Amino acid sequence: MISVVCIKQVPATESRIRIDKDGMDIDRSDLSCVVNPYDEFGVEEALRIRERFGGEVLVVTLGPPKAAEALRTCLAMGADQAIHIKTEGFPGIDSLSTAMALAEVLKGTPCDIIFFGKQAVDDDNASVGIQVGEFLNLPHVAVINKLEIDISKKIAVAHRQIEGGLEVVETPLPAIFTCQKGLNEPRYASLPGIMKAKQKPLKEIGMGELKGSGASPGLAIRSMSLPPKRESGRIIEGEPREAVRELVRLLREEAKAL
Repeated sequence: MISVVCIKQVPATESRIRIDKDGMDIDRSDLSCVVNPYDEFGVEEALRIRERFGGEVLVVTLGPPKAAEALRTCLAMGADQAIHIKTEGFPGIDSLSTAMALAEVLKGTPCDIIFFGKQAVDDDNASVGIQVGEFLNLPHVAVINKLEIDISKKIAVAHRQIEGGLEVVETPLPAIFTCQKGLNEPRYASLPGIMKAKQKPLKEIGMGELKGSGASPGLAIRSMSLPPKRESGRIIEGEPREAVRELVRLLREEAKAL
């Protein structure tokens, strides 16, 4: 089976975020970046499918030159090859233009299954995988935490948590799945894997080479700012009965929470 995993490089969750001088983006000059954590579940699942059924794993990303680091990480985990859609000269790319570019590349890529993370932890749009499914006219199941494959019948059974229960969805392959925590436990890249990753094929495609890549993004960032600084907490002194009465008053009159 051929599995494709679409990944994104995102700021590490422990990074200290600063706004750029123009107020239109975050300052990326000293930012530590990683593979989007939810995408790692997709990479791990693809590797396990290859281990059970054979085949290969292809990882794809869209982004600036630095995004190649994320692809090399996935190759070190065990993926076979990678594609980097380079975005120089195309500022302000949104989820729709990202999905269009990925779909254009995937149209010419034979595959049996396509994985995405359920969302990227930087913008939390949770939409690219589903949009790609629509562009490719493929069935898609979102936020899965278990996947069973019957290779002889070319079908997959996906499990997903819903409020108060579990939903089980059967779909023919090829199909798209977005991955949730609990699907598996992603492996770490080994030292031999890191060394081998340097020799594995990483194809580069310019965004301008893709059909429809000149389309303007549907969303534009007008400004960006950090959330207001939280005020320090207050301790209400006194007897419990009086303290509770004062707390209720503050919640009603100052915080307007009641």
